[in-house]
Amino acid sequence: MNSPLAPPHYRLALLSRVVAAVIGGYLLASFSTIFLSFILPSSLPEAVLGATLFSFAIYTAAIVWVFAARNATRAWLGLLLPGSSLAAASFILYLAGAAA
Repeated sequence: MNSPLAPPHYRLALLSRVVAAVIGGYLLASFSTIFLSFILPSSLPEAVLGATLFSFAIYTAAIVWVFAARNATRAWLGLLLPGSSLAAASFILYLAGAAA
């Protein structure tokens, strides 16, 4: 039984979502771990451990978000905007800590 393939634009949209879920979700979880490590009110090893544990939930939520978004563009924007904001805030906190 031969089944027709899905149209190319559908396959590319699905590939884009998979890449967003795997790579974009990982980057969002990583940047949130870095940011939370700076702001959690505990010693550095405990803050890193707590932030790392929380990053698993963030990664899972990012994967769910990517496949729940209306289209692939919204999925990417939903990962890139908070990810870049967390990266910028982490960099600012790093610079503030290095200057002190």
